Amino acid sequence: MKDMLTGKQRSYLRSLANTVQPIFQVGKGGITENVIKQFDEALEARELVKATVLKNSSADAREVCEEIARHTGAEVVQVIGNKFVLYRESKENKTIILP
Repeated sequence: MKDMLTGKQRSYLRSLANTVQPIFQVGKGGITENVIKQFDEALEARELVKATVLKNSSADAREVCEEIARHTGAEVVQVIGNKFVLYRESKENKTIILP
């Protein structure tokens, strides 16, 4: 397991995430293998991924976020309301340089 993000790195990623649109919605279908696979691919391609948890989801944003992070090896950057942001360094497409 790699090191957790520092406060400074997390705050830098939060500032980047402000301009990112959510690309996923997690709803009543919950977290399926397909959802995990999509997040996995998106994290590899973009490193920083924002998602929305819909009102009809049985889990709240924090639970969804932490479960997806666990399955993908990503870091939780932030959870605000029904949105969350995950970060994972890309193996092939590294673009974000952490402070």
